Amino acid sequence: MHDDRRLVEARLKRVLDERIRPAVYPASVPLEVAVWHAPGEPVPVAEGLAAAPEPIEVGARWGAPWGTSWFRVTGTVPKEWAGRTVEALLDLGFDENMPGFQCEGLVYRPDGTPVKGLNPRNQWVRIGSPVAGGEEVRLHIEAASNPVILDYHPFLPTRLGDKETAGSEPQYTLTRMDLAVFDETVWQLVMDLEVLGELMAELPADSPRRHEILRAVDRALDAVDLQDVNGTAARARSCLTRVLAAPAEPSAHRISAVGHAHIDSAWLWPLRETVRKVARTASNMTALLEDEPEFVFAMSQAQQWAWIKEHRPEVWTKVKKAVADGRFVPAGGMWVESDTNMPGSEAMARQFVHGKRFFLDEFGIENDEAWLPDTFGFAAGLPQIIKAAGSKRLLTQKISWSQTNTFPHHTFLWEGIDGTRIFTHFPPVDTYNCSMKGSEIAHAVRNFKDKGVARHSLAPTGWGDGGGGTTREMVAKAARLRDLEGSARVAWETPAAFFDKAEAEYPEPSVWVGELYLELHRATLTSQAQTKQGNRRSEHLLREAELWAATAAVRTGFPYPYQELDRIWKTVLLHQFHDILPGSSIAWVHREARATYRRIAEELNGIIEAAQRALAGEGTTPLLFNAAPHQRSGVPAGGAATPRTEGTTTLTAREGGGHVLDNGLLRVEIDDRGLVVSAYDLKADRETIAPGRAANLLQLHQDFPNQWDAWDVDAFYRHTVTDLTDAESVTPGEDGASVRVVRAFGASRVTQVLTLPAGERRLVLDTEVDWHETEKFLKLAFPLDVHAERYASETQFGHVFRPTHTNTSWEAAKFEACNHRFVHLEEPGWGVAVVNDSTYGHDVTRTVRTDGDRGTTTTVRVSLLRAPRFPDPETDQGVHRFRHALVPGAGIGDAVREGWRINLPERHTTGAGEVAPLVAVDHDAVVVTAVKLADDGSGDVVVRFHEAHGGRVRATLTAGFDVADVTVTDLLERPLADAPAPSRDGDRIALALRPFELTTLRLRRA
Repeated sequence: MHDDRRLVEARLKRVLDERIRPAVYPASVPLEVAVWHAPGEPVPVAEGLAAAPEPIEVGARWGAPWGTSWFRVTGTVPKEWAGRTVEALLDLGFDENMPGFQCEGLVYRPDGTPVKGLNPRNQWVRIGSPVAGGEEVRLHIEAASNPVILDYHPFLPTRLGDKETAGSEPQYTLTRMDLAVFDETVWQLVMDLEVLGELMAELPADSPRRHEILRAVDRALDAVDLQDVNGTAARARSCLTRVLAAPAEPSAHRISAVGHAHIDSAWLWPLRETVRKVARTASNMTALLEDEPEFVFAMSQAQQWAWIKEHRPEVWTKVKKAVADGRFVPAGGMWVESDTNMPGSEAMARQFVHGKRFFLDEFGIENDEAWLPDTFGFAAGLPQIIKAAGSKRLLTQKISWSQTNTFPHHTFLWEGIDGTRIFTHFPPVDTYNCSMKGSEIAHAVRNFKDKGVARHSLAPTGWGDGGGGTTREMVAKAARLRDLEGSARVAWETPAAFFDKAEAEYPEPSVWVGELYLELHRATLTSQAQTKQGNRRSEHLLREAELWAATAAVRTGFPYPYQELDRIWKTVLLHQFHDILPGSSIAWVHREARATYRRIAEELNGIIEAAQRALAGEGTTPLLFNAAPHQRSGVPAGGAATPRTEGTTTLTAREGGGHVLDNGLLRVEIDDRGLVVSAYDLKADRETIAPGRAANLLQLHQDFPNQWDAWDVDAFYRHTVTDLTDAESVTPGEDGASVRVVRAFGASRVTQVLTLPAGERRLVLDTEVDWHETEKFLKLAFPLDVHAERYASETQFGHVFRPTHTNTSWEAAKFEACNHRFVHLEEPGWGVAVVNDSTYGHDVTRTVRTDGDRGTTTTVRVSLLRAPRFPDPETDQGVHRFRHALVPGAGIGDAVREGWRINLPERHTTGAGEVAPLVAVDHDAVVVTAVKLADDGSGDVVVRFHEAHGGRVRATLTAGFDVADVTVTDLLERPLADAPAPSRDGDRIALALRPFELTTLRLRRA
């Protein structure tokens, strides 16, 4: 029987490929084709339809990289086809791989009505069923000649990733433009045979069901006349009726199929092309919904919905109707499917604010789930953000990509840093592009980790990444798998329906505590440094703009810039998409991102300066505006006052070469190599730098991962390292409190200024790198004399602890991790922080010294720059500026404070006098992350804060205005029904917070 199976499988493949599939379209006639090539960027639909095209023949080359061509196809349905189903077959030159990575098209009727998208797996357009014969056919195709970047031989450098370097050579050959008869019976036979053949291949060799299917397929193939497939297809189908009707076992696994098209908001294509990808996919899905009554499609990313509304109103009309019917479902409740490691606290919150508000405003729909199938790991602060936004569930698939450890659950509760738990599901199908193949369904069943306590899983079904969505073939397969012996049961359901069933059947799921770390794509914390800097600086500029504009609005009547801030926030959130902020998109994307961040900075600085002028008034009193959440230089948080400077810094020659900086709190020795060989805490009488080691050490590694160049750094990168210790010059700074170091290596150059500010226990390192390396990784090392088994990294609304050791494979896999503004290590009573203004990636290692000193060296290394060549061959080339600070003697509160300080530089001006804070908190552990006016235009003041040290705290928030009422709200500024009203005495509000607890208050002005 084993040999029989192999023979039948081989026979089935050949007969399907060479006889049955070609018979789906038994007759065809060519269409006449003409084309107009748009001269530059895409044009409005009306302009494309009105253009005068020139004739073009099938077989001709077309499509410069990133170009747009408008094809017009015309023809007449032959009269002899009357009563039959007819489709147009429109092949722009597709290969047979996934949609979204090559040319694409959107078909329009002459009146501008969108019909459907075209891609390699969706080349047909229905003309009529049945036709009368003689119908005139006229269709227009907006065709995008997007170049093949991935080429299924990934990681090869290419200049095609930017229209400025891609050239103008045609990319594609027009392959087929026909009218054809569609034989539904033959197509259904193909679906029958594919489903049964794929199921048979997954069943055990000794399974009676497998043998039953094998015999039925063999009989069906016998029934096909290979010279008359169309005439005998019905007879062949009848041979399969019994095996297709056999019901699944009652205990069979249940799969909720959710129509899906994971569309990257940018990746191997620019943002402007995603606008069109979304329109193509949405057109396909609304058309499929009309044809398939059981089909349900879910689409996330409110930004993509907004693009349809703005740029394709004709598609939006169809989408709105499908949403009203309950079958085109908003999912996720975020502005984009963002990275979740690097976005700051407020930015992560605003992803949900703007995403959920869009769906509420447009459709009155609020979804309960965060939908992030492809995000590269999940920060431990995310659960309470999801809950604070009014959601309670999470779906992702990406953790299945982890290279080292297999995650132990598919359905579980995920617990964040504050104790919040979110019901979470990882689809065991292990893909967000499920196509309903038997191998995928069988894998989901075998792979499901929670057997015995649960039996429901979800399958995101449809072509994604570059769009495309679900196909009629996938729907047909799902119909056959609804209740089929030997298979899981498959049914189309909304995400909410799946989660309801999954929660009901699994009331006490297992719990996973802490971050969901992806053991892959670790280099996305470093690639494209300027994109990451643009994000970080935009986040902090938005904080300043909201703070000072709100303060000025309350105090002076300054016009609060609601619309401007809304627009800028959405732009920043868009660029946190999980292939933009992580640095894994083509050159075009990052070139545009850099320009966008420059424009954002200019506009936000304008808002900030205008608000501060309104607050400062006329006068000559020196003022420092302090936007940080802690007092500094004698200036209160959120206020302005005359700054105070205490103490001085001395600069002297170091014995043996180099320089010594001393401010009475720290004494820092910089040797003649420009390395920090001592950072002595004078108050604690303790050295910071490990004996015999040096900090401010730049280290260069070879960096050539096994795959996914911009995404990955593999552990073996540590096998080779070059310490950059040679210095061209080490000279005193003109300010008397700094040392300037210049180095050259390879084709690159580094200039550093090391400053010890007066009266402060921190050494500031300003680093400028003119970077021209290839496939290298640049790190900045701080070997510390600290014995610590764990360290803290800032994350959203708190910090997460990670081990410094590698006892287990789980710990060893975290050899590159994310922090926001600080990492912090400590022994009881004394610690060290390394803070930054724009970097995220880092590693922490510990070694036991063997030179007679039995202590432990714990080394913090900041990741500065990489130089991968795919997908952007010029990644990070050019000048970069970073600021870091080493803070000896720091407790966790000092780390928090210094992290904010380095990211919110002081702003100096003059004015009439001090500016009191709009709100003030009397405890440093309570960090205010946002002060703003309510989004609804009511004039209410919204204050968001959290406990930042990891302990319980009681504090008082004082408003600098008369308060009529205080309400605890969710992130969307809606009252929380179960939250008691805060205790207050006039404008003083009592706070009691748990560790890392996040709270939003809405203060109504009297």
